[in-house]
Amino acid sequence: ALYRGSKPVMWSVVEKTALAEAEVEYHDYVSDQVWVKFPVVHLTAGSKGVVDALMGARVVIWTTTPWTLPGNRAISYSPKISYAVYVVKAAPKDNWAQPGEKFVLAEQLAEAVMKAAKVEKFELLLRLENHDLTYCRVSHPLKSLGYTFDVPLLAGDHVTDEDGTGFVHTAPGHGREDFDIWMENAAKLQQRGIDTTIPFTVDGDGRFTKEAPGFEGKRVIDDKGNKGDANEAVIAALKDAGMLLARGRLKHQYPHSWRSKKPVIFRNTPQWFIAMDKPLEPPSPRASSTFPKAQPARGEGRGEGQRHTPASAPLAAPRPNPLPASGERGRVAGGERRARANRTLRELSLQAIEDTEFVPASGQNRLRGMIEARPDWVISRQRAWGVPITVFQHKDTGEVIPGPGFAKSEELIARVREAMEEKGADAWFEEGAQARFLAGLVEKPAEWEKVTDILDVWFDSGSTHAFTLEDAQAFPQLAGIRRRRDGGKDRVMYLEGSDQHRGWFQSSLLESCGTRGRAPFDVVLTHGFILDEKGEEKMSKSRGNTLSPQELMKTTGADILRLWVASSDYTSDIRFGPAILQGTGEAYRKLRNTLRWMLGVLAHYEGKGKPAPKSMPELERLMLHRLAEVDGVIRQAYAEYDYKRVVAVLSHFMNTDLSAFYFDIRKDALYCEPYSSAKRRAALEAIEQIFRATCLWLAPLVCFTAEEAWLARYPSEEGSVHLEQFPKVPKAWRDDALGEKWEKVKRVRRVVTGALEIERAAKRIGSSLEAAPQVFVADEGLRAALEGIDLAEVCITSGIEVAAGAAPAGAFTLEDVAGVGVVPRRAEGRKCARSWRITGDVGSDPEFPELSARDAAAVREFDARAKPS
Repeated sequence: ALYRGSKPVMWSVVEKTALAEAEVEYHDYVSDQVWVKFPVVHLTAGSKGVVDALMGARVVIWTTTPWTLPGNRAISYSPKISYAVYVVKAAPKDNWAQPGEKFVLAEQLAEAVMKAAKVEKFELLLRLENHDLTYCRVSHPLKSLGYTFDVPLLAGDHVTDEDGTGFVHTAPGHGREDFDIWMENAAKLQQRGIDTTIPFTVDGDGRFTKEAPGFEGKRVIDDKGNKGDANEAVIAALKDAGMLLARGRLKHQYPHSWRSKKPVIFRNTPQWFIAMDKPLEPPSPRASSTFPKAQPARGEGRGEGQRHTPASAPLAAPRPNPLPASGERGRVAGGERRARANRTLRELSLQAIEDTEFVPASGQNRLRGMIEARPDWVISRQRAWGVPITVFQHKDTGEVIPGPGFAKSEELIARVREAMEEKGADAWFEEGAQARFLAGLVEKPAEWEKVTDILDVWFDSGSTHAFTLEDAQAFPQLAGIRRRRDGGKDRVMYLEGSDQHRGWFQSSLLESCGTRGRAPFDVVLTHGFILDEKGEEKMSKSRGNTLSPQELMKTTGADILRLWVASSDYTSDIRFGPAILQGTGEAYRKLRNTLRWMLGVLAHYEGKGKPAPKSMPELERLMLHRLAEVDGVIRQAYAEYDYKRVVAVLSHFMNTDLSAFYFDIRKDALYCEPYSSAKRRAALEAIEQIFRATCLWLAPLVCFTAEEAWLARYPSEEGSVHLEQFPKVPKAWRDDALGEKWEKVKRVRRVVTGALEIERAAKRIGSSLEAAPQVFVADEGLRAALEGIDLAEVCITSGIEVAAGAAPAGAFTLEDVAGVGVVPRRAEGRKCARSWRITGDVGSDPEFPELSARDAAAVREFDARAKPS
């Protein structure tokens, strides 16, 4: 679907080359805006009233590019808009709009236009029907300078009455919509005797050519990207001709080159295009591969005009790479050919978008909208460096080789490939290259012209899939991949910033669909950009506001930076700075300290005599249940590339479920229970499982910390946490009923801890172990959940009395935990010197008078184990 044609393309005067949409970005720009009069000079139909109202009236257009008016050939209007003829009744002396002048305007915009024209009073003369405008012709406002042709009015869907005048000045050489509507009406215009030649009014240096009488040599933009003198020259000419109604300045978004950051212009030039709406394979194998030869551009060559000729049959699409990702080129290639047959590149690309997963999902709509609206892809550039477009064009017939109609295309392609492998792209540009490539392949090499344009760099980047995924010699590590659509298990992800919907993602999609009939990717993930700490500016080298990751890692380490990235919503722009990173540092230290604590507890645990999960205490079974719950969430979040959710879930689990709840409760059993305690062994085994799971879940996020912790627990020279799979958490550990029960227990615990916080703040107690509160539970469901639970252990007190019924007046309660009240009381007895619990049996063992009976037994066991056997 390659062709050479003449179309308006975005052109960088600074860089002297055409630009694709992916090479353009929009910035604020102050433009000259003008309201211009086009006198009505001819009507071929209409009632007497309409004729009387329109003749002598002026159709008014509004534009922010006055320099394009020498290229004006039509005015567009919308059949959906209501138009009317207005007459000026009063205006200041020497105003550009004078009493008695008639203007044709959209009714919705008439008042705003008259205000801009400083008209003091006006009246509606006649409402028009849309067909009244169909056969209306106006005079060019610069007729006195040689623009003696009439200007037709054309109906167009792109015209609105949101701003302007309801009429759009149409210069087919300076805008895509202008070009499209001109070509759609070309045949009818020719039948009406209107010349449809598209002029070349501006050259590559941004200067007006002979095609712009009265302005030749004036510059739209100079070599430094600054505004030239063209606008003022055109505005002055309009004023002198009496065709200027109003002028002003407008700050708006305007296209700039992403390299030079300077404004671009739309300019009619001969370029190479890939057609979006032509069948990729011709319906007949005899389809022609010849093209009309582009004639010299007026204003660029001999100064002669060029009538636009629609592109003819396309060139054959580039051949598929002989090294397929699936390893089955014959089967796949046949399917690709069938997929491409008689379908356009736009159709294939839109279907491929539907077959692709997008993260975030909004990326699909964005790319779909761009493909639906994009013009043909201009792939040629006029530069002294780059990858050449390696084709020859016959000087007389316009035939292009290699192509499907040229029998020796394979040999020509082989010659070019061999030369480039030997000398690189310079082989195409060196002296004698044409004879070298064409000798013996065509009768008269001199009749052929070697194309010297280079490829759009986005075409280069868009071809990466062809060698990374299909060249087993260059990328042996990818040689075995087999995509799911080919019957395998692998998926290909493209990952880049959100600006690449118009860049790499789009060029890769178009190239792959054009040559393989499908997208090169299965998943497209896009991220936002890093903003400064205030969120005001994007960080970039050109602004000098970047922070070097290498410098940051000298003080924070890599894992804190990685954790910050993972915890951010990468789908949108995110703020970054030292203060923000400091908060992530705190979150990281909590995770790290949790791992350290588990490593310390497990230091001497070897798993001997570990209990079966079913025989563990409820608290341990609860934590295994939570492990199973979290495992499902973590796996799903990783599968959906939702790393922010991974961090949030893991942080909550490790900080709240583990550190603030389970570990806090089990410290007593781990530190003070006898070595042989079943509760202690169960806790150690549960923590062993928790450590393995959390370390493996954390490994993709904080890879160095996870590796350090893993090797500390499982030392091995060959081992690594990054060689492990995610934990295999048994489904049997999941116990939703147990989880619901303990949610009720936790609600009661929250009331108890709330009451003790008040006691601690009032300095009536120091530690919670000094308390033995009375807990009143009126709610039967909550009271049932507490049966068999050591609530004192769960609340880390030395004792608790649970009573049925309503709490007395003055008891501590929480609004969101109805039916529970707490009356704080101090524990009775003596404080154990080892566990700090206050019990009545401290000193009951004569050998350990400062310890409780449990702690005395524990110390005696430890001492016995410490004695040599």
